[in-house]
Order: sequence, then C-alpha cells, then structure tokens
Amino acid sequence: MGRRFVSQLAYLVIREGSKWSDVFRLVPGQSVTVGRSPTCQIVIKDERCSRNHFEVFLSSGQWTLRDLESRNGTMVGNEMVHGDWPLKPGDVIRIGHTQLVFVYKLSEAFNNSGDGSASRRAASTTERESIDEDDANVLSGGEPTTITHRRGHTKFLAPDKEGAEAESGISEMGRAAARLCRLAFELAKASDLVAMADLALAGLAEGTQIDAGGLLLLPANFQGEPNGKSLELIASRTSSAHRYVRVSDFLASTVMREGEAVLARNVMGDSTLGARDSRGEILATGVICAPIRRGNQVIGVLHLYSTDGSTSPSPDDLEFTLAVADTVAVAVENLRRRQELADNLRRVRTENVELRERLGIRSDIVGRSEAIHRVTEEIARAAATNATVLIRGESGVGKELVARAVHYNSPRRDNVFVCLNCAALSAELLASELFGHERGAFTGATERKIGKFEAAHKGTLMLDEIGEMSQGIQAKFLRVLEGHPFERVGGSKPVKVDVRVIAATNRDLERDVAEGRFRRDLFFRLRVLEIVVPALRKRQEDIPLLADFFLDKFNAETGRKIKGFTPAAKEQLLKYLWPGNVRELKNVVERAVVLCRDQEIDVGDLLLTKLATAGDTEMSAPAAAGKFAPISLEDMERRHIFDTLNHTGWNKSKTAAILGIERSTLDRKIHRYGLDENQPSSA
Repeated sequence: MGRRFVSQLAYLVIREGSKWSDVFRLVPGQSVTVGRSPTCQIVIKDERCSRNHFEVFLSSGQWTLRDLESRNGTMVGNEMVHGDWPLKPGDVIRIGHTQLVFVYKLSEAFNNSGDGSASRRAASTTERESIDEDDANVLSGGEPTTITHRRGHTKFLAPDKEGAEAESGISEMGRAAARLCRLAFELAKASDLVAMADLALAGLAEGTQIDAGGLLLLPANFQGEPNGKSLELIASRTSSAHRYVRVSDFLASTVMREGEAVLARNVMGDSTLGARDSRGEILATGVICAPIRRGNQVIGVLHLYSTDGSTSPSPDDLEFTLAVADTVAVAVENLRRRQELADNLRRVRTENVELRERLGIRSDIVGRSEAIHRVTEEIARAAATNATVLIRGESGVGKELVARAVHYNSPRRDNVFVCLNCAALSAELLASELFGHERGAFTGATERKIGKFEAAHKGTLMLDEIGEMSQGIQAKFLRVLEGHPFERVGGSKPVKVDVRVIAATNRDLERDVAEGRFRRDLFFRLRVLEIVVPALRKRQEDIPLLADFFLDKFNAETGRKIKGFTPAAKEQLLKYLWPGNVRELKNVVERAVVLCRDQEIDVGDLLLTKLATAGDTEMSAPAAAGKFAPISLEDMERRHIFDTLNHTGWNKSKTAAILGIERSTLDRKIHRYGLDENQPSSA
C-alpha cells in the first residue's frame, strides 16, 4: 500500500497509570502543547502537571521537546530536561504518573503491550488519520487489525437496486423496517405537505398490498370536533384504471374518534367502508384507514384500499401503515412549524422594512468618525431630558436629522414631531404658523387655524433657521418657552401647551446678539443644551461611507445597478471641500446615478462647484470679492491659520506641516486667536 506520510511524521502515545489512553499524531509545522489547561492540544489530568507543561515541535528535521518552565519539571527517561531536548524513537516522557512515548511507528509503542483497549484505541486512531498500513496492522500482541470496508452512505437508505439487495436475506419484518427507515429519511427532506404526502403514498404502495390511497389532513388551525367532512385531501395515488375515491365520512370519523387503525377485508357489500366509483359500484376489496396522530390529537388519516380481488391487505400491511402514519405525523408537525417560522420571519422582515422606512430619515445618522461619535453621544444625553436644545452647524450638515434623532430617542417619541423653517415665512405668516389664528384675524383668514405649537402638544417642535426670526415674534416666542400661555393671532383666549422646542441655526447667534439682531434672553433660553454638527469637510472619513449610502439608496430608487466609484472619483470626493455639506453630496451622487453610463461612477459624472465653504466665505470675504482691505499681520495670520485648518479638516499635524511650524506652536496660536472648529462661521 505504501507510506502516506513524510519522514518527519511522529506520534505521542499516552499512558496514564497502567493503561494506554490515547494516541496523538505530530504533524510537521504544528507545535503541540502539553499541560493541564484545556487550551492545550494534549490535556493531561495530573496534579503534578502544570497548566502549560511542555511543547513538542519539529526544528531542522528534528522533533524537539521544550519544557515551558513547569513547576515539577519534565523527565525524558531518567533525565530532567533543561532547555531543548532532541527526541529519539522510544523516548519515554514522564509527568507525574503519566507517560508519553515518542515514536515514528505505532508498532514501536505497542509491541510490548497486552492492553486490548489500547489496541482498539490505536485502531480507531489509524482509521481516523489514515496512517500507514504497516502501523495499522501492528497492534497488541502483534495481531493484525485491518479495515475491511469503507462506505460514505448506508445502502439501507438507497431507493434503487442496491437498497433492494440490502433487504434480501433478512426477515419480512426486517425488510419492512428498512423500507420504513428509508421512507422516514425521505419524508424528513420533503419541502411541503404535497411532496411529503406523495412520498408517503409511494412508500405505502411499495410496502403494502394496495393499489390506491390518499392522505387527508385537518386544516392547520382547525377548531371543533374532528370528523371526516373536515378533512382536506392533500394527495392521492392509484395504480388501477380508476381514480382514487375519497374515504367515507363514516370510516374517517370512526378512526379519528377512536384513534385506532382499521383493516377491513371483503368489504364489497359494505357501503360504509368500500370505495364507490362514479356509478355507485363498490371498488374496494380491502381497506386500511390509519389515524395520523400528534400526541393524543388526531390530525388526519391515511386511507388505502385494494381493488384486486386476488390480493388483500394483511395485518402486517396494517402495522406498516400505522408506522408510516406516525412518521407522517412527525413530518407534518415539522413542516407546519417550518412554515409558521417562515411566515413569522417574513412578517418580522416586513415589519422591519416598514419600520426602517418610517424611521430611516428620523434616526439614520451615517458616519463613523470621531466627530459623529461625539454628536451621537450628545444626542443620547439630550434625548434623556426635556430641556430646550440648540443645534448649530452649516447649511446642509443634517441638523433636522439630529433633531429627529433627539425626539425619537426621547420619552416623547410616541407623539408628534413638527418642523418649521423660520426663514421661509414673513413675520406675519410666521406668527400665524407658530401660534395659529382666529377666523377673520386678517385678510384671507376664512377659518380658525391651529398653530405649530398646538399641533406639537405633548411632542417636539423644531424651529429651523431660528436666527431669521423677527424681534417681535422673538418676544412672544420667549414667553411661550418660559411656560406662559399664548393667544392665537386675532384671538383673546389663552392657549397653554406642553411642547419641547429644538432650535437650529447656521448663523453666529453670539454676533447677532452683540449687534442687536437677536434677543440676548432668548439666546440663553434656547442654549440650555447645544449640539454642534461638524461640516462634512471636517469628517473626511465619513465621505466614502455617505457616498456609498446614497449610491445604494438611489440605485434602489432608480433601478440602476451601478457598482460603485472609480478610484479617481473617490479621490475627487475626498479632495473636494463640500461647501453644501451632506446635502450637496447627496445631490451630487443622485445626479451621477441618473447620468452615469458605465458600471462605476467616474470623475466626469461628478458635478462639483467652485463655491467657497462657509468658513472661507466668513474669513476671506475681501479676498473673494477681489477687494483689498488693509488688516494687521496678526489678523492675516489668524485668517490664514483658520483657512488652513479648514482645508485639512482640522488635522493639526498636517496643518502644522503646511504652515512650517511645530504642532505645539500651532496649539498656542489656536488658543491665542480663539479658533474653534465647532464655530465654522466665525473664528
């Protein structure tokens, strides 16, 4: 047969006390650790053995033992191991009462052993590991053990000629058991009730003297007293010229009520048992009807009959049918459970999809940068309170998304979220939208209108672009924030509401307060909690993630199958400063998906502008306008450092390298000039 292993292959044969207990194969390239720890490849249950006692490995063609600073040391023969010990065939390694013999051939370990259990264990190991034939043949006392047969599958489950040959030479009961085993195996693989019923009837036709039959079941959620009329025919089979005739209601009801199988022969004169054809003639000469039971409950019947007068079902056929019926009951239960699980899974998936669609825009903040992580933490802290929140950030960064996340993670999540853009309305219309109006309050007010405050009762009201609110409305708005009732425009009845307010702005409110455009008291009332949403250029690591997110979204909406972005397009997305932030990125990707002609979006598909970012606009307006404004070197340095920080996404190491100064110097200048990455509109 020849050797199947390389020359370095070896074995450790383990002896515990007076018995050989196991054989472990040593494979070149794999270090084997021996010890008490369950993580060792060879676990020795000996109190004198350390958790990691020693290891064996192949080095330069030589199997070597290395003691791992064990508590009691390692003995090879009668010598204590120090450092690395080269192993020779026949070496006995001792740990307490345990011995391990190192050999190249198993025959070298077992020649002097009369322990039969070791022989059996070694034989098992040789079969499992496919060791060399000589080693497999030399076991206890020199008696050869040979592997006589190998098979991948049992022939008793084979439905072909080989399965029939397996039944020859055994008793009728043995053949029936083999057929039942094969049938049970097939039923377990059935994909649905009809396929299962067809298999069961085919197996019964093979194993009994019948030529027609049907499998009938009660509906899955049947309630009430079971009877023959309630049964549904799942499948039928016939080998005669006549089609299958359904079981009589009397016979089915009797079997289901009593829970016992029935064999009836010579039924030609009994209309309650025999099967009738279309002309009313009784066809059956013998009938079997067996209950399909789930515990004590009958869920259906197997109905079989013979139309050949020369043959008739026997008591053995009844036994076989009853066994098949019990097996079918298990298969039915498994199929119905599987169907129930599949239905539940589909329902849960549908609910999840609907929930994601309903909540996706409210809480789906995409990003994994440190800046977004900080925003997420601030949202969690703000959501747990009922305090007013001021959200700040450039236009397009996703302030409304943050506001929705605060609301839908707060105790008010089950109530409404109302959003109003203060910059989109004039002062008069804004007052009407916020507080409502009475009929006839002004021209066009033909009926009473409920304002956003009343509409958001018990919920959350988000006021976007709060900095655009006029001074007159600011005063009334402040009173409502402080808990006072308000009156609708043109009305006199006080209205009191319970509303949480979230305000958002891209303006520098501190400067507006200083210049008198925004009320100081309202500013402090709004800024109880503050969340600053960073500009997209300050979290560049989120750009590829957001681009892929929008690509998947618009692929699904348009039916396109664009695979992604070319490397050049990805580089362009990262280099661009995104003055319109996430909103601009979304629009750029949407346009690219619609107009892209290839499978990947390339640079030519990206429509990018040359507009300055908000920081550039605020800090470099004179230069951008092409005008000269004399300023001090200190102001010039301040602006240049700010612009460079914005360009690098506030990467201070990169900024210091561009400016040619030390990082510590840059930190001092940032502190000196009061620069803050969270104040993008002003430095």
